[in-house]
Formats: sequence, structure tokens, C-alpha cells
Amino acid sequence: MARLADYFVLVAFGPHPRGSGEGQGHILQRFPEKDWEDNPFPQGIELFCQPSGWQLCPERNPPTFFVAVLTDINSERHYCACLTFWEPAEPTQEVVCAEDAPEREEEADEGGPAQLSPATPGPPGQLFAPKTLVLVSRLDHAEVFRNSLGLIYTIHVEGLNVGLENVIGNLLTCIIPLAGGSQRTISLGAGDRQVIQTPLADSLPISRCSVALLFRQLGITNVLSLFCAALTEHKVLFLSRSYQRLSDACRGLLALLFPLRYSFTYVPILPAQLLEVLSTPTPFIIGVNAAFQAETQELLDVIIADLDGGTVTVPECVHIPPLPEPLQSQTHSVLSMVLDPELELADLAFPPPSTNASSLKMQDKELRAVFLRLFAQLLQGYRWCLHMVRIHPEPVIRFHKAAFLGQRGLVEDDFLMKVLEGMAFAGFVSERGVPYRATDLFDELVAHEVARMRADENHPQRVLRHVKELAEQLYKNENPYPAVAMHKVQRPGEASHLRRVPRPFPRLDDGMVQWIVDQATAKMQGAPPAVKAERRTTVPSGPRMTAILERSGGLHGNSARRLEVVRNCISYVFEGKMLEAKKLLPAVLRALKGRAARRCLTQELHLHVQQNRAVLDHQQFDFVVRMMNCCLQDCTSLDEHGIAAALLPLVTAFCRKLSPGVTQFAYSCVQEHVVWSTPQFWEAMFYGDVQTHIRALYLEPAEDGDHVQVGELSAREDERSALDVASEQRRLWPTLSREKQQELVQKEESTVFSQAIHYANRMSYLLLPLDSSKSRLLRERAGLGDLESASNSLVTSSMAGSVAESYDTESGFEDAETCDVAGAVVRFINRFVDKVCTESGVTSDHLKGLHVMVPDIVQMHIETLEAVHRESKRLPPIQKPKLLRPRLLPDEECVLDGLRVYLLPDGREGGAGGTGGGPALLPAEGAVFLTTYRVIFTGMPTDPLVGEQVVVRSFPVAALTKEKRISVQTPVDQLLQDGLQLRSCTFQLLKMAFDEEVGSDSAELFRKQLHKLRYPPDIRGTFAFTLGSTHTPGRPPRTTKDKGPSLRTLSRNIVKNAKKTLGRQYVTRKKYNPPSWEHRGQPPPEDQEDEISVLEELEPSTLTPSSALKPSDRMTMSSLVERACCRDYQRLGLGTLSSSLSRAKSEPFRISPVNRMYAICRSYPGLLIVPQSVQDNALQRVSRCYRQNRFPVVCWRSGRSRAVLLRSGGLHGKGVVGLFKAQNAPSPGQSQADSGSLEQEKYLQAVVNSMPRYADASGRNTLSGFSSAHVGSHVPSPRARVTTLSNPMAASASRWTAPRGKLGSVRASGRSGGLGADVGSRLAGRDMLGPPQANGAPPDPGFLRPQRAALYIIGDKAQLKGVRPDPLQQWELVPIEVFEARQVKASFKKLLKIHKLLQVSVLVVELLDSGSSVLVSLEDGWDITTQVVSLVQLLSDPFYRTLEGFRLLVEKEWLSFGHRFSHRGAHTLAGQGSGFTPVFLQFLDCVHQVHLQFPMEFEFSPFYLKFLGYHHASRRFRTFLLDSDYERIELGLLYEEKGERRGAQACRSVWEYMDRLSRRTPVFYNYMYAPEDTEVLRPYSNVSNLKVWDFYTEETLAEGPPYDWELAQGPPEPPEEERPDGGAPQSRRRVVWPCYDSRPRAQPDAISRLLEELQRLEAELGRPPERWKDTWDRVKAAQRLEGRPDGRGTPSSLLASSVPHHRRSLGVYLQEGPVGSTLSLSLDSDQSSGSTASSSRQAARRSTSTLYSQFQTAESENRSYEGTLYKKGAFMKPWKARWFVLDKTKHQLRYYDHRVDTECKGVIDLAEVEAVAPGTPTLGAPKTVDEKAFFDVKTTRRVYNFCAQDVPSAQQWVDQIQSCLSDA
Repeated sequence: MARLADYFVLVAFGPHPRGSGEGQGHILQRFPEKDWEDNPFPQGIELFCQPSGWQLCPERNPPTFFVAVLTDINSERHYCACLTFWEPAEPTQEVVCAEDAPEREEEADEGGPAQLSPATPGPPGQLFAPKTLVLVSRLDHAEVFRNSLGLIYTIHVEGLNVGLENVIGNLLTCIIPLAGGSQRTISLGAGDRQVIQTPLADSLPISRCSVALLFRQLGITNVLSLFCAALTEHKVLFLSRSYQRLSDACRGLLALLFPLRYSFTYVPILPAQLLEVLSTPTPFIIGVNAAFQAETQELLDVIIADLDGGTVTVPECVHIPPLPEPLQSQTHSVLSMVLDPELELADLAFPPPSTNASSLKMQDKELRAVFLRLFAQLLQGYRWCLHMVRIHPEPVIRFHKAAFLGQRGLVEDDFLMKVLEGMAFAGFVSERGVPYRATDLFDELVAHEVARMRADENHPQRVLRHVKELAEQLYKNENPYPAVAMHKVQRPGEASHLRRVPRPFPRLDDGMVQWIVDQATAKMQGAPPAVKAERRTTVPSGPRMTAILERSGGLHGNSARRLEVVRNCISYVFEGKMLEAKKLLPAVLRALKGRAARRCLTQELHLHVQQNRAVLDHQQFDFVVRMMNCCLQDCTSLDEHGIAAALLPLVTAFCRKLSPGVTQFAYSCVQEHVVWSTPQFWEAMFYGDVQTHIRALYLEPAEDGDHVQVGELSAREDERSALDVASEQRRLWPTLSREKQQELVQKEESTVFSQAIHYANRMSYLLLPLDSSKSRLLRERAGLGDLESASNSLVTSSMAGSVAESYDTESGFEDAETCDVAGAVVRFINRFVDKVCTESGVTSDHLKGLHVMVPDIVQMHIETLEAVHRESKRLPPIQKPKLLRPRLLPDEECVLDGLRVYLLPDGREGGAGGTGGGPALLPAEGAVFLTTYRVIFTGMPTDPLVGEQVVVRSFPVAALTKEKRISVQTPVDQLLQDGLQLRSCTFQLLKMAFDEEVGSDSAELFRKQLHKLRYPPDIRGTFAFTLGSTHTPGRPPRTTKDKGPSLRTLSRNIVKNAKKTLGRQYVTRKKYNPPSWEHRGQPPPEDQEDEISVLEELEPSTLTPSSALKPSDRMTMSSLVERACCRDYQRLGLGTLSSSLSRAKSEPFRISPVNRMYAICRSYPGLLIVPQSVQDNALQRVSRCYRQNRFPVVCWRSGRSRAVLLRSGGLHGKGVVGLFKAQNAPSPGQSQADSGSLEQEKYLQAVVNSMPRYADASGRNTLSGFSSAHVGSHVPSPRARVTTLSNPMAASASRWTAPRGKLGSVRASGRSGGLGADVGSRLAGRDMLGPPQANGAPPDPGFLRPQRAALYIIGDKAQLKGVRPDPLQQWELVPIEVFEARQVKASFKKLLKIHKLLQVSVLVVELLDSGSSVLVSLEDGWDITTQVVSLVQLLSDPFYRTLEGFRLLVEKEWLSFGHRFSHRGAHTLAGQGSGFTPVFLQFLDCVHQVHLQFPMEFEFSPFYLKFLGYHHASRRFRTFLLDSDYERIELGLLYEEKGERRGAQACRSVWEYMDRLSRRTPVFYNYMYAPEDTEVLRPYSNVSNLKVWDFYTEETLAEGPPYDWELAQGPPEPPEEERPDGGAPQSRRRVVWPCYDSRPRAQPDAISRLLEELQRLEAELGRPPERWKDTWDRVKAAQRLEGRPDGRGTPSSLLASSVPHHRRSLGVYLQEGPVGSTLSLSLDSDQSSGSTASSSRQAARRSTSTLYSQFQTAESENRSYEGTLYKKGAFMKPWKARWFVLDKTKHQLRYYDHRVDTECKGVIDLAEVEAVAPGTPTLGAPKTVDEKAFFDVKTTRRVYNFCAQDVPSAQQWVDQIQSCLSDA
């Protein structure tokens, strides 16, 4: 029973004490005047009566009513019902508030609280003051309060003849029951009657209609957000203009939270004076009048719900976790069904007649029922996670949060985690965890209805039915007898507030009211006390919990088979069948990723423990520990639902004997897991064990019963949970005697105390490391390093800290580190002991005793561990996997044998089993080897499922770019080890952790040796030089006196050989017809003469015998590189060699031997192309104006426009820049510097004069090829001729101005920047009239410059500032910004440098194509200049896109013109500081980008570029060593590379190696090669069009990089396996793993597969194998000839029509085409039968039997040269293909039907040959062959007519026959 009302208060308006404008409330009277003892008078009522402030009003407002809630210091809520009415103000009040009138009027205008409804003003100037009647109660009966206060107001207004004192006295003395469902009728003595209904259960909240109203105002989603926010302890603020609505909304939100109780600040109506409360840091639910909305805008972490506007505003910084799915969506859908039942029927064709919607009150209960169900689903099974720590004298209960979340499968759910950690849930556990108490609706729901809710989940109607049933119960709880309620309360008449009341509210008689109260109190004291009849029962626990959502285990779902494997493996271990166990172990470790298998493991291990001890042998111990570690490594700090808990007793049970008296337990091997340093884990474990022991304490007596029933009893007792036992004990507690109670309390306390000692021991076992000298524990474990934050302790005692400190200071430890470890452990254990003992009610004496014991326990354990550590070191090491020796190259030697390491993942997903779907190949366990050539790792993956695969990762020592020491965890045993990270410029990363057996000295030795090999003191120390030096001791370096003679001899030879090369006249001199470069460069077949003789045979017979060079002459071959340049110059028609006798005046350029002694420029080749008019002696002076003396020389000439490309170093300050800046032309008498400038000007003038004159009159404009989209906005400058590049985009050719050439990128965007921030601002010259056209449209006629320069100089922007224009306008400067070498690496990562190189190159291509010559003069002339010049030639000249041409290009531009390979690659110790700079690699990347866009224009494959990219840095070959030809000759490198007869010795030149490889396999050949004639490529260069080169990203872990071909191929698979019984070939599938297998090898393209098949068939038939290239050429030739004579549509013409014109730039890849005979269709390269051959076609179609002619024939005869020729018959004159063999030994030309035939069809004796001459096509000749491919051989008997497949092969045949004739 309780009082209906505690206090009645009358509050009126009064002046503010500080004299401010606003008034304040004053309590006029309160009854009773003395406080009740059990309920003191709440403070601050006057603030809450008028929350908006006390103010006078010009109108008489109608009375208002609301209920405010105050919370006292004991968290008791007081409900203040306030009824406010207005009375005319007294004069004193008016004076006080006169100043305040303007503000009040404003507020009234704003619709503030002063104006709640239309009101009539009183007399003019009359003000009204508010007065409030307040009823204070602890009960929430709002309607009763409204009626009672209304009655008092009515009596006053209506002047009823009833004493107010009596009414108030009766109100204050009214006693009503709290709960039980009874009805109580009360009357206040004014003829009124009210029925008060009490709820059935007071634990359920009373909501009336508040929940339904809340949903109506805010909607489902918003209310769900507020619900989650309140549960997860966020701040919630309600805004509304109505105070009653604020109260209802807050009440509704609290009702939704049931069964949790909101325990933070709860103020449904907050007064304006207290608004600063909103900035409190604690959570709250507060309501504020909407008039103060502006004040709430600054709150950054408050969720604001506007009830009037229906919005909820969540700040950005606040994250409200949603309900876990599927509960969120289920709840949402059920709520919508309750709120909007019509929704389900809205789409029905025949909707049923509208059903009656629930009343508001019923709807309110239905909504609450939904949330009650939600809590039952969320907290289902919670009672199984309660730990009963103490039963007597009061229950102490703890909740095992980790177990609950784990078993529900919600460990990672943010919402539930925060709810369980919140204060509301802590209150829930302490209130509802009690095992013996009264139960309510929620207890029954969570215990008995869970199964029904799971079954109903997918049946909305059944869910709705359940909701309605629950709603009925909730409704009945609030309204047990709804029909009986009969109220009769007087109310004031309509508009009674407007009538003039004769007098204000009277002052009441204090004495009379007090007398009535006293009378009632006296009567109550005499009555017997009302006992609350509470039905207490054992709270049902309900079913065990299940996962909220049965998630499939995914990859690690544990099938019964996996669990069987785990059981079998453990039984094998304990039976001693170690081999069997070892086989199963990998599968077990993989299975242990799943939770069921981990649980199974712990259960199985428990079976093998007897009497808490299991002694194992060493192998068994290792197996058990390994499985335990695997179990624990995935455990989170939340204990992975008890796996760590189950293992805890096991790790102290399994042990092994190390020596007599020394035993090692498993705990010393499983310490490296985060779970052991988590205080929450130890607390949960402790409470769980205490519960078990306390349960046993009360179950023991039952076992003393009758022996017959012991079995039944124990079975029954086992079923009883600790909570059931506790419930029984709590029921019996009041009946026990005082002594018995005391005894039980002591027993429980000692149980807790003994467990605390036990746990102190356990914790020291798992926290002290085996090697206590390591302070690893402090470094790694957050739990110990920062204990205060890690522990969630609410109880902290200073005792623990003080004892630990004294222990630290007084302990006898000498070693500071050990002391640190021990001290940290002691502090950790002490804090734990403090917390659990205080919570469990252990006495303070016991606690002190514990604190004294802990340091001793730790000290004792450390001493034990020292012996264990010492003995464990003496154990024989665990057998590690055998080291796999790597395969080495023939001359590669091991420098350091394998060091055991773990190779760790390097970020590439493929190797670690990432998105590619492959297995986790890394981390791998193996060894790292250091050889003279490479760093090699070989090993096996640690992932047991992939254990059989061998992992190889290696890179050349020379490619090492960065080495860094690291500290990493080893993957297997998780120990922290030292490691090494090696980065290479071949894009391999070795991230290694050394095994513990590798000492730090071994690791250091490895680093030193690696450094020594990476940076040898001299270039002779590199692998390419030491290669094969074991049998030939290294030559001493030649003395310097040798150099002079050798250079002089060399210079003579250079000139002599150049004359020979250039002076040679071919028999059929047409266009470029040089002998094949491959043929010259290839090593000779072993049974033929050596390379030198072959080369000498190529010389024309016109040479005198004295000029022939003997092979033994050392300097002879030095001319070969020169000849490479010379051959290219001759192919381009660039100049003659000047001599004293004659100079060909017709040639504008000549070859000058001025640098033959490398005197002018050491980094240039010996022979240079210069203008014919410039004397050699002038070149010396010109060279001084350029950096490194690299003066401008010609390196290429366009065959069509005759424009030339020149290259040079950058200018010195006194060079051209000074020349252009000078105002007057220099006079002859000026200084040397000026004369140098003059020479320079003359030299440039000579270059300009050498240009063909026809170009000037052609009317082509400067950059006609550049579409105007690429011209930036320019400032017209009539004087300047310095052109700057605004956007030198590569793809700028427009169709109208440059009809030739391929439109690689008409769409090129003009947005991208140039080289650097501003490549320049003007490229279209000075007369810029119109704006640029969009999208590359042709420029306006007036847009282009009428006249263009003959020469453009591309120079460094920094050098060319303020340059004066050339007065004759013959040359222009194009300044661009360039990267310095040190910036190259940074730009390299972003494709930026590639993009800019392509831009500039295409600009130069455009200029050359338009007839202007270009001089590239950047930096020192050997980095960017080389890149640009090489790219320009590659894009402009199809010859350089062949295998032969590209080699020539690299040799000429990169090697001969002195790119500093050794310096940029940091090859020696001297270059170590500068590091690796990827200049050549960038060039290859650019070529790769062009190759991607034009896949049919290149004869070489992308692999060719990767091969060069790898080996230019590998130092395996001598080709890319040293910085210039001069240095190579000094070392005798060129001589050695080309000279001696070497037989099968290792290749020293990369070209030689590639030639040999090309003969065996088509790996470098591009089958799609089908060039167009005179093709100029214009690729896209936008970054968006560039692709990252897969050379940087791909790798093959099966065999290492595939660029050392001998190693990459691996042992061949025996064909017998593939074709059993000699039957048809069987398809054998194999899995190809990303990052592991080489995909091209596993799945070759169709053509390679067919060629391999042909070779295999030939071998089976016993035929001599035919070369792949010969087969390929024959297929192409046959395809071209097929079906041509009858004029029908041929397959190739079909192809030509079906493949669109832009096929090449888009790339039609053959691999995607059909397999089989149709493949050859797409190989035809002719677009039409009449296309003419050019130099590109010659290079492409040349029958390359000359290149790949090293094979053993079926006959014993000598075949010097052979291939297919068409021969015209003698009689019928048909043309037939025959196989011709040139035999130099027998001096014959034989021919056969097929190459495999042994009988020849005929012989031509070469002794009878008179002449070899060009032929002409006759009737019946092959039509697709160029007419230049015909030649005739005239003998004394007849003329033989021949036709080769293409022009180059015809020329080869002519040359071979000629050389054979000349030898005769």
C-alpha cells in the first residue's frame, strides 16, 4: 500500500530576488509542511511548474496540465502533476515585470509557451500572473492527478460549497495498493468518485497510449533508431511545444526498453533555467520545449527527436549500431503490420471488407509486445551464462558475456556488445539473475516461448497472432476490470477561465489540513502492516541458447568427416603411431579453423588426462602443443566461446620429462596468445570455476543417502544447474538456524579463497615466459603493459598497487629485465585478485594474505622455469623439413649454403591465397641461398594443404636495390624473429624471417656477402666476367701503355672495315638489302666454320687479299659494333665515308672517323654522321659547346620526308643560348668562347643546309599533323620563335593533314599536362588566329603558320629562358621540362614518366613526318635523349619493330651512343650511392605500351621486352655492362664477345643467347605480326590509356622468374605418362594456380601448341625435326598462294574484309581465336594482293631459315644454306616450290621436292654459273610475291628462274650464291 499523493503545493509568481526582469516561482503553501520520513520533499518544484520561466501574460489563458518527473538522489522518481491557471496580477508583480513586457510580447508572437490557445485579453493594461497547483507523488496515476487537481480548481472557480482544506486533506491521506490488479474507489469529499485500477504486476511498465503516440509522431524507423540509441547509451533529446507530449514520449521510450531499466538521467520536461544540463557527458533522455530549439543546435553528440515535425536528427559523429540481422528486418516488418494492417491487403484484387483497427490503447500494447518478443529473441538463453559466485548471505551473480555472444554467434555484433556492456544490462543481471524471486511475463516468454518464436519466424500471420496474445496480457495487466471503471468528477464550465473570478485562490488553513493528515496517520499506525504477498518461485532457465542466425561455416564448416579426422589423429598420437599422425596433421590443422573441430579437440584431449596429469614423450608433446597453438591462434580476446577456457586445465596437465626432476608442461609452449593477457577472460574463468565448486558444495550431502539410489540421485543431481541449486538454498535460507547460516557463509568464502590461490598459480604459469630473461611479455601484451585500461574493474584497491611496489623494491632480483617481467605479472595478478575477491565477498584478512602470497608464487615459478628452460635447450632439435637445393646455371656457384628462413607474403594477393582463389603458398618455410648470380629462396608452404608444392623466388644479386632489417613473427610458432627484406629492380621482394636456429652472426655474414657480390670493387668482379673463370684464370688487367697502340690499331680498323662495308656493291642493288643481322650475329653451328669466317665471306670479292683480316687479329672484331651502326646508316642512305681521294658531293651527310680514337667524345661511337660541309677539325670546337662533348650527330633519316633526327647533349651556358641571346653577330676577332659559338651556329646552319629543299615548297605547315585540340591557349608573339609544347600528345595526327600513318589515338584528350607543370605554352607558332577546335577537328586555314622551321631543337626548359629568335627563322627551340635522374624512380611509380615520354616522342614523330628535322638535346644526352630518340625511330620506322631491327636500335642508340648502364644500374662499389635508376626499363615500358596498342606491328613478343628488362639488370651477360664502347674496348670486351672460337661455351652476349633460344622455341616471336607498309605509329599517351606492365606484377613461384630459360623449363614431362598404351593422346587436366604456375607454359597459345605437336609427330615418325620458323614461314607462304589463280574469294581476302581497319590498335589476339586449321587464316598479312613490299615487309617476310639453320640433316652432306624457292620448270614452264640446298663444300646448288627428301631432283654446278641477276615475273608466277623477290641464275647451259617467298630471303639467296662464287 502507498499514499496516492505525498505533497500538495501551491506555487505563485513572485519577483526575482536579483531584480532582473523575469519573475520566479514562490511556494505559497505546501501540505503537509513537515517532510514524510520515508519521502523527503523534492527540491526545485517551482522551476518545474513553469518550465519556460515565470512570466506575466496580457491575456487570461486557459488552464494547462502536465506531469513533470523529478529524480531524487536515491534514483526514486517523483511525479509532479502541475495544473496552471492565470489570475490578475497584483500591482507589485506588474511593476516588477513592466521592463520585461517587450520580450514577453516577442515570445507571444513566436507562439511560445505564453500563448497556448486563443485567449481574450482582459482590461487594457491588465496583466495576468500564473499560479500552479502541484501534486507530488511516487505513483504514476496521471489521470487521477488530472481529475483531483481539476476538482480543486473547479471548486475554486465555480465557488462550490466545499471546503478546499477537506478535499486536499482527503487527497493526501488516500492510501491505495501498488499492484495486484485490485480496484480502489476514492472520493475527495466533493461528491466525486474515482476508480483507481492497480496493475496486476508492478514490474511491467504502464504505458497507456504513449508508445502508440510515439510511433504516430515519429514513424517506425525513427523510433527504432531512438530505441537502439537509448539501449547503447547515447544522448536522446525530445522537442515539442506540448509538455504533455514530451512526458508521454519519454514514458513510451522507457516502456519499450522493458525488461531493461533506464538508469541514466531521465528528465521528461527540462526547465529553461537548467538547459546547461544538456552538455553533460553522461547519457540521458530529456524533453525540452521546442521554443528552445535554437539552444540545442550546438550540441554535437545529442540525437534530437522533433515530435512536432516527426524527424530524428543523428549528428555525424554519432554512430547508432542497428539491431543484428535478421532481427532488424523482422521487427520492422512486424511493426508495419501492427501500425498499418491495410498494407498487406493494399494490392489484393478483391480486398476483404475493412477490418476494425485496434483502439489506440490496444495498438500501444501490440507495439510493446513486438519489442518484448525482440528482447526475448535477443536475450534467449541468458540464464545459462549466469555465474553463481555466492549464494549466501546474498546472491552474487556474474554474467559470462563472451560465452553468451559466442554461443549466439554475435561476437562481432556492435549492438549487442554495447548493450551487454551497458549499465541497464548490469541492472538487469542483478535484478533478474536472482534464482528465487517473483516471475513476470518476460521470464515466461524467454523460458517457454523461444521455440515457438523460432518456428513462427517465416510466418507473418502466426507472428501477428503471437503479438496479439502478448498484447492482450499487457492490456490486462493495465486494465484488469475495464468495464467497471465509473468516474464522476466535477469539471468547470465552458470558458470558465474567462469569467472574472471574484477573488484569487484563497490561502488555505494549514492547521485544518494538517489535522486531517495527522488523524489518518494515527489510524494507519494502529492498523497491522500490509505484507506484500509476493509469490516467489525458481525462475525457469529455458532452453539452452542457439545461434541467432545459423551461419554456414563457409570454408571451414566442420563436417562429421573432419571431426573424425581430428579424433583419429589424436588417437594415433596417444597410441604412438607417429607416422599416421603426421599424415593427418595438415588436415587437422586446416580443420581447426572451425569452431566445432576446436571443441572436439579439447574434448578428445580431456579423455587422455588421468588424475590431472598426462606424461608424454617428446614427439607426442610436440604434436599436442602444435594442435593447441593452432586452436588458440584464432582465439579473440573474447575467448572464442570457451576454447581457451577448455584448454586451460589441459595446458597444466600435459607434460614431458626433460631430465630427472625437471618436467616441462604444455603451458610453457602456448603462452604467445592474446587471450592469456585479457583480464576479462581470467575473471570469467574464475567465476565459472567458483560456481562449479559452490554447486558441488551443496550437492555433496545428497550423496550420503541410501547406496541403492546413488546412481539415480547423481543422475538427477547432474541435471540440476547451479541456479537451481541456488534457488533451493535461497528458499531454505530463512528456515536455517543462525549457526548453520554462518557455517555456510564461511564454507563459500573459503571456496572462493582457495580458487583465488589456484588462479594466481595458473596465471603465473601462463604469463611468465619460459625464458624470463626476455622482456618480450611487456612489449607484446597490451593486457600487462596497460593493466588499468585493460581491466574493466569497478572495484580497485590500493592494496594491490602498494604490495606490488614493495615487492619490486624489496625483491632479490639482480636482473632488471627479469624484475620487470616478474613485477608486471605480480601487478597483473594482484589486480585480478583484488577485483574478484572484493566482488565475491572475501574477507579483508584473506585478501591481505593473498597479496603476500602472490610474489612468492611468481618467484617460485620463475625458479622452476629456469631449470626447464636450461634443459629444453639441450633437447635434440625438432626435425625440420629437408632443405631443397635450387637448380643452378652451368657456371653459377653457391657462395652461402642455405640459411633456414620463412618467406613471408609481400602484398601480392595471389601468393597468399587472395582473390585469385589459389592456395596460400606464402608464408613458406625453406632456405635462402646466395650464389654468384642470384639470391634464391626454395621451400614449402607452411599451409599444410599446399605442403607438397615447391616455392621458388629468386632474383639476380645485381638487381638488389634495397635491403632492410625487419622484425617479424614466424608463421608457425609465432615467435618474434629478426628478418631481412630484400627489394630488387626485377620486381621481386624477399621478405624473410630467419629461423631461430640461424644465429645473428650467420645472418650478418649473409648480408655482408650479399653486399660484396652486389657491389664488386671492379666491373671484372661481376658474374658476367667471372662466368666460367674456374678453368681460365682471370687475366691481369692490361697496363696503360697498351692502350695507345690498341686504340690506334682500332681506329685504323674502324675506318678500314667501314670502307669495306660501305664500298660493297651488291649484284642486285635495289632498296635496302643488307645481309640479315641475325645471320651475322649468330654463333656458328658447331660443325661449321666459326663466326669470323662467315662474316668475312660476306665481304665482296673486290677486296684485295691484303685487306682481308685474319681471325687472330685482336682488334679485328672491334669493328663489328661500328659496322652495326654503319649498316644502319647505309640502310638509311646516310652518307659516305670521306677519304682523301674523293667525297661524294651529292650526299648531304658523311661518316666522319674524327672520333676513331675517342678523343673528341668518349661516350660516342667511333664513326659519326655529320653534314658533308663540316670539316673534321671544326667538330672539335663545336663539341666544346655541349655537355660531355656530345655534339649534334645524325642518327636517323626519314625515308619519305628526308628529314633527319639528330641527338646531342644539353647546351653549355655559352652555347646556343648565348648565341641566341647575343644582339649582334659575333665578329671574327672575338674570344675563343665566342668563336665556339660561331662554330656552333655554322654547324647548325650546315645541318639546316643539308635538308632537302623540296620540303620547303611543299606547303605543309609546321605541326600540320597536330590537331588543334592539342594546342593550348596561347599569347600571340610576333617576334619570338621559341616554340613551347603545350600538350605534345602522342596521338595527334588528324586525317586531313596527315593521310599516311596510323591513327592510334584520334580521341586523345587534350587535358593532360605536358612534361612537368608546363611543357610550354605555344606549339602552333606565332600567328594564332582562331581558338583551338575541340575533339581534334582540322584547324582553321588561318590557324597554322604559313612557314615552318627547317630544324626544331628540343631542349631543356631551364636552359632556354630568354632566348632570342633565330633571325632567319630556320630553326626553333622547343623547351620542355625534364625529370632529373633522381626523380625518375618516383615518377616511375605513377606511369607519369611513360606518359610524358610518349607525348614528346610523338611530337618529334609528327615534326619529322612533316618534313622538319629535329635535334633532341636534353640533359647529358645519354638518358632522356636516348629514350626519346629510340622511341621516335621505333614509331617511325617499321624496320626497328622487327627482331633484327630492335636489336640494332638498342646496340646503336643505347650501347654505341653511351647510355651509362653501369652507372645507372650501380654495378660497382663506386655507384652504390647513386642507386638504381630505371632509364632503360622505362624505355622498354614505353615500347610495351605501344606494343599493347599495336599488337600486329611488332615481330617480337611482349616476352622479348620482359627478357631484356630482366637481363639488362641481371649482369648475367656482358652486353649491358659498362658505360660506353670506349670502356668496353679498354676491357677487351667487344673483342672477346665477338672473337674467339668458343664451341659450346656459355653465351656472353644477350643477343647470342636470344638467337640460340629463338632457334629452339618461338618464345620471342609474335604470331600476330602483320605490318602495314610505311607505317608510322601514333599511340595514345594519356595515363588512362596506359596499362601497368605485368612484368612488374606477375611472378611464377613454381620455378622463379622465367627469364633464365634453362632453369624455367624444368625437367620435361615424360610423354609415356600422357599417352599410355600408345593410344590416342588423352586430355589431362591440371590445376593452374595464380602466382604459382606459368600460365603460358601450362596453357600455350594455339599456334605454339600446334608447332609442338608437329615436332612430337616428327619425332615419333623418326624424321629429322624441322625448325618451327621454317614450318611457320611455309604455312604463311602456302596461305598466301592458296586459291589465287582462279580469282575466287580466298580466306585471306575474307579476313581482310572482315577484320576492321583499326584491328591493330585494338589488338585482335590469336589466342582467343578458333583452334585448328582456321588459325592460319588470320596469319595472312596482306590486305590486298597488290600491296607492295617495303623495308618492313622485307624484314618481316625474309625467310629466316638463315637465322635458325642449326640442325643435323638426314644426310652426311654439308648444307651451308637452305630454304624454299619457287623454280620455273624447263619444259612446261610451271612454277613449283622446291627445297634448295647450297653446298659450299661440293660447290653445288641441289633441289628436292621436300626438305625431308634424301634424293635430289637436280643439281646446279656453281662452277658453271656466269651471273646472278634480278629477274622478272612471268606467266604463272606466284602473284602475292613482290617482283623484287625474283632473280635469275645464268649458267653456261641455261638460265634458271627463281622466286623467293619475299624480298629479304631473295637477297639472302643472292648474297649466299655470290659469296660462294667469290670463294671459288
